[in-house]
Amino acid sequence: MSQSQLSVVVPVFNERDNVTPLINEITTALRGQIDFEIVYIDDHSRDDTLAVLQALKAVTPELRVLHHVTQSGQSTAVRNGVKHARAPWIATLDGDGQNDPADIPKLLAARAAAATEVKLFAGWRVNRQDSGSKRWASKWANAIRARMLRDDTPDTGCGIKLFERAAFLDLPYFDHMHRYLPALMQRAGWQTTSVPVNHRHRTAGVSKYNNLGRALVGIRDLRGVAWLITRSKRTAVEER
Repeated sequence: MSQSQLSVVVPVFNERDNVTPLINEITTALRGQIDFEIVYIDDHSRDDTLAVLQALKAVTPELRVLHHVTQSGQSTAVRNGVKHARAPWIATLDGDGQNDPADIPKLLAARAAAATEVKLFAGWRVNRQDSGSKRWASKWANAIRARMLRDDTPDTGCGIKLFERAAFLDLPYFDHMHRYLPALMQRAGWQTTSVPVNHRHRTAGVSKYNNLGRALVGIRDLRGVAWLITRSKRTAVEER
């Protein structure tokens, strides 16, 4: 197989019924468009997600499967997927099927038209298909985040993103960091942009989050990211 230009990283936990249709959609969207690989990270699922993924490797040559020996959460899964990825650019998707792989070419097109300083293209769910309570909680959280971090990003919680691998791996790592990628990229001196994308209902499985738990963790993380931004220091470097 030729060197991949894009690695599609998908973290999953107990998503056995969503694995096959999502992988089929990824290959439909990207085959013939770009050299790519698909990197699934099973976060120590308690169902047979891992077995389903291993069986799909026989019919999906682009598929690679990583497995966490202990459950470690979405941010760790994304980071490990990126660390093991072979391509210079990464597209991420949530494993629940609510992100549409057909939007990946749209992100790639936005990259082609953007300046080289733009290292993150973040999906923006303009027509969310979540429950009313989840949409309200997300709107409230985004408003507070925007006020504190000033990252000019309307939807940081969207799972579909496109970013440069090297830029991502240079960011400070902490649990839940995937929710603050625009602010962290901007802190590192890069530009980011938001791209409207499709959003779909979950058709199988159950959500792994609740609004209260997400809010309590988010408040602590938000304070930490705000502190990181105030402590950042950048300068140009010359070799002489």
